[in-house]
Amino acid sequence: MHQPPLPHLASTDPEIADLVEGEARRQFEKLRMIPSENYVSTAVLEASASVLTNKYSEGYPGRRYYEGQQFIDPIERLAIQRATDLFGVDHANVQPYSGSVANLAVYLAFLSPGDTVMGMALPMGGHLTHGWSVSVTGKWFRAVQYGVRADTGTVDFDEVRDLARRERPKVIYCGGTAIPRVIDFASFAEIAREVGAVLVADVAHISGLIAGGAHPSPVGHAGVIVTTTHKTLRGPRGAMIMCDSEHAAAIDKAVFPGLQGGPHDHTTAGIAVALKEAATPEFRAYAHQVVANSRALAAALTERGYSLVSGGSDNHLILMDLTPQEIGGKPAARALDRAGIEVNYNTVPFDTRKPFDPSGIRIGTPSITTRGLAEQHMPQVAAWMDEAIRAAAKDDEQIIERVAGEVRDLLAGFPMPGFVPQS
Repeated sequence: MHQPPLPHLASTDPEIADLVEGEARRQFEKLRMIPSENYVSTAVLEASASVLTNKYSEGYPGRRYYEGQQFIDPIERLAIQRATDLFGVDHANVQPYSGSVANLAVYLAFLSPGDTVMGMALPMGGHLTHGWSVSVTGKWFRAVQYGVRADTGTVDFDEVRDLARRERPKVIYCGGTAIPRVIDFASFAEIAREVGAVLVADVAHISGLIAGGAHPSPVGHAGVIVTTTHKTLRGPRGAMIMCDSEHAAAIDKAVFPGLQGGPHDHTTAGIAVALKEAATPEFRAYAHQVVANSRALAAALTERGYSLVSGGSDNHLILMDLTPQEIGGKPAARALDRAGIEVNYNTVPFDTRKPFDPSGIRIGTPSITTRGLAEQHMPQVAAWMDEAIRAAAKDDEQIIERVAGEVRDLLAGFPMPGFVPQS
């Protein structure tokens, strides 16, 4: 059953309660391997579901537009202090509702409509809000995109430098949503300095790895750092913007009143709890285990003949090109889900298929590492993935069902925050 229990929800709205319970069991019984997902602690769940959801707190600590902030201000100050201490930054804003809003705040702080911004192209591993054409960031601003090398699958810094010199962007984004290798913040910073651009590091996927010392930090290279607070950081669904002191006023003004009204105080409390957890030795061990698991899984998949973008992984994420298997990413992802392995279909660099029916799948190890799986389990995970993908190509549901049962049997021995099996 869901933990904490939901007796009042079950009494008031049993239909919703049953759906929540069903989702909790689903998360318990499946290998959740979407890189942007994780499990939060029960403490984060409790903070996020507290009476703080009742409060309105427009403004910032000590400068609110509503009364009754005697407990809200200390909560937000704790979250800010924990963020600045953990990441070693001058300033942190913990109010953005999401990563997309955090990125919009960056645009509002440093750009005017029509100004030039440079980011990684979405099909190459970037994010929608880094100036892609279907996003408001690509419609209201002049966006130019860089990519990766065809031979290595990694950022082409010659292209980045040439593009920056030619287009003179005011903001350069580094980071993205499907990047399996370490981000070279220093090289991006050198290019940004040369053209006078503000370097923004979007570390939404890897902020927990940075906090745990398992990935280099952009601090000292990027003047602005944006991140979500879920994913590898294991917090609630929210975001933060961290920056140098010289950018603090512009960032705060862009978040409020520029884009948002009152912050979600229950989320702020959950972020504060997650940041406290991320400062522990246990979390540091977790971050390193995420990377170890990703590398072990990448090696096991490579041994089975799968093509991985850039040849492997340095972080929590693997991007697999299924073109050699003659199956699309969407049917493969759906078969894997039926087999108890949750991934997402994804474009790969230079993909010849459409974005809604791409060639690849995106795989991550944050959630399964939270559950307690380690390197020794990765060959079996790779074997199950291989069986399910091959079964999908042959339309063999019996194999898929068998794999799903084996996955459930394995995960029964690994506890999950937020769910306790009934005996």
